[in-house]
Amino acid sequence: MAAIPKDPVMLMSFLNTQLRDNYDSLNELCAVYDLSQEEISSKLDAIDYHYDPQKNQFV
Repeated sequence: MAAIPKDPVMLMSFLNTQLRDNYDSLNELCAVYDLSQEEISSKLDAIDYHYDPQKNQFV
């Protein structure tokens, strides 16, 4: 698995870039990177960012 940022703000930026450029959903991205969608959402909820499936990004 590729290293992903630990810092929540950097993580959000990384994920949004990946979602925009390479993946149609958070579920697909998590499957490829072998990530827990619940853990990712929890980390970003802490900085008040939530996944919007219609926009396919954390907002």
